[in-house]
Amino acid sequence: MAMGRPRGFDVDEVLEAALRVFWAKGYEGTTMADLSAATKLRAGSIYGAFGSKEGLFKQVVDRYSDNVYGYGAAALAADSPREVARLWLYGAADATTRPEYPAGCLLVQGALAAGDAAIEPGADLRARRQVAVVKLTERFAEAGELPPDVDPGDAARYVIALSQGFAVQAASGASRAELRSMADLALRQLPWE
Repeated sequence: MAMGRPRGFDVDEVLEAALRVFWAKGYEGTTMADLSAATKLRAGSIYGAFGSKEGLFKQVVDRYSDNVYGYGAAALAADSPREVARLWLYGAADATTRPEYPAGCLLVQGALAAGDAAIEPGADLRARRQVAVVKLTERFAEAGELPPDVDPGDAARYVIALSQGFAVQAASGASRAELRSMADLALRQLPWE
């Protein structure tokens, strides 16, 4: 059985470089020339390794979800709805202002740059954002600590709306300290308390 030529590049480095480009320019705003310049690969090598620009984008979003957006898992493991909200909001404030990445959130910026319907992988971005709502809703419902008149889905959407607002604020120049201050303000009295 013939073996293909081994890749002459580090996949993690390529995904990291592509992540920065997609995050800064959005899916539609990113050209193959941009990706080639950032990854130092020819377009043919990118297509060969990832199938398409969309295939590369999907792997970039997976990487983002695992590395940058990973604060969600820690928040979901917290022992009370208040702590879930606190860890989620602080995580969003920190993730959207990491100095090594563009400000904001790749999942939010991708929708703002072109709209979910305007790009083929937009459905994937929408689905990934919806997963966060579903997981938070399930976590708030499991806790059994919300008042009976508070819908867990409403509580989840509230936290998500704040964190997505943080992403927009960060992309507009808000600092980590400013976002954490907004989180503190929201946490003074959560709507379900």
